[in-house]
Amino acid sequence: MTSYEEAYAYLERHVDALKTDRTGDERQTDAEVFDRRTLLTIYDMMTAGYIDMVHYPVSTGKEGNVFYATDEDGDGMALKIFRTSTSTFKRVAKYIEGDPRFRGATGNRWRMIYTWVNKEFKNLARYAEAGIPVPEPITFNQNCLLMEYIGDETGPAPQLRECVLEDPTETYDDVISFIIDGWQEAHLVHGDLSEYNILMWDGQPVMIDVGQAMTTDNYNAKELLERDIRNVNAFFRKRGADVIEDAVVLDETLNGGSDDEEEEE
Repeated sequence: MTSYEEAYAYLERHVDALKTDRTGDERQTDAEVFDRRTLLTIYDMMTAGYIDMVHYPVSTGKEGNVFYATDEDGDGMALKIFRTSTSTFKRVAKYIEGDPRFRGATGNRWRMIYTWVNKEFKNLARYAEAGIPVPEPITFNQNCLLMEYIGDETGPAPQLRECVLEDPTETYDDVISFIIDGWQEAHLVHGDLSEYNILMWDGQPVMIDVGQAMTTDNYNAKELLERDIRNVNAFFRKRGADVIEDAVVLDETLNGGSDDEEEEE
């Protein structure tokens, strides 16, 4: 038996998602996600002791799928598997090429997508270090990112758009702090912040999908910042929150920390 056959046999015993009956588009999606390279990458993460079992799909996104996984103690984690298709490569390339941290990271689609995974891992770490609630990053390998699972054994935390908010203004203030503190403390701008990539858990918002986040010295960082503010304000106005004017949030983000000692990148 070849090493690949041994790995696949091992995976079949430890990846329930491979055995889940699916039809139509879902079957095609699984085929895209669980290709040969990805299966070997998951195998490496298992034999390294990070993952014991991959269970079921949690969500499907534009760049990849998220699965519920557990370690040998049964503790839950989120395994995000990025597709390596040409369409995914085209979507992510502009965010990598425009990020000063990854200058020179050009090449074939495999290399670009692996760089994207590295980028999301680093962004999660920077946001977490700044005290902004995001899933804690655990490790990454090739096109697989392992991070904290936001949810419980019954299912993942719901998106903000799906929730009835007890105090919309309080939640709004928390989300606006993601933007302001993200810029001033993490030196990042999310660039795609909306009710679709904020989860609600234990009454608190948690920001996700930070792969496209750019450093504040990026050439169009201010434009991305303005878009985030507009999107967040538009959603919370509909929910009846006391919303701060876009221009005021922008000024506070860009200038509010001007009296503080500037941090080194």
